[in-house]
Amino acid sequence: MNLLHVDSSILGPGSVSRQISAAIVAAEQALHPGLTVVRRDLAAEPVGHLSGLHLAAAQGAVPETDALRDDVAAGQAALEEFLAADIVVVGAPMYNFGIPSQLKAWIDRLAVAGRTFRYGANGPEGLAGGKTVIIASSRGGFYGAETQAAFLDHQETYLRGVFGFFGITDIRFIRAEGVAMGDEQRQQALDNANAEVRALAA
Repeated sequence: MNLLHVDSSILGPGSVSRQISAAIVAAEQALHPGLTVVRRDLAAEPVGHLSGLHLAAAQGAVPETDALRDDVAAGQAALEEFLAADIVVVGAPMYNFGIPSQLKAWIDRLAVAGRTFRYGANGPEGLAGGKTVIIASSRGGFYGAETQAAFLDHQETYLRGVFGFFGITDIRFIRAEGVAMGDEQRQQALDNANAEVRALAA
């Protein structure tokens, strides 16, 4: 089995989402001996954001420069990693009510017609099903469905929507909320998340 471990936090070792995603990967390794893990750190090595040149090059409308050719190849490599994975673990903090731009750029390289989705007579069809996606979600405040701030959640709702669009039905969230609301709440959020991680390996 193959596992793709993706992190997007810019906070380095102090990142809550990185701590949780690492714990998830360790739990999956314990569950699946011999699991192959591929690591992608989008903060340390970001995938370039899409531009008009990317789209034109993909359609063969403009000559590719060496830099553009390398960037297109990097995006293709990211897509192939994703398609080859049986389990995808994504560290996804909430930044300004959404996901980090680095994570969005990576997802934009996955959203390729004919590879992860297609449009047919009955509308869109996901082509990347059969995977498990586990998202390590961290949030400075509280944005659950029962909260007054739920309408500001464009992080988990987006991730559930886009991976669902790719045909993935097994999408799980392990969440740490309120991590910016004091040391005690941060630790409680981490403890709760780690308990959920331990349940994965049970």
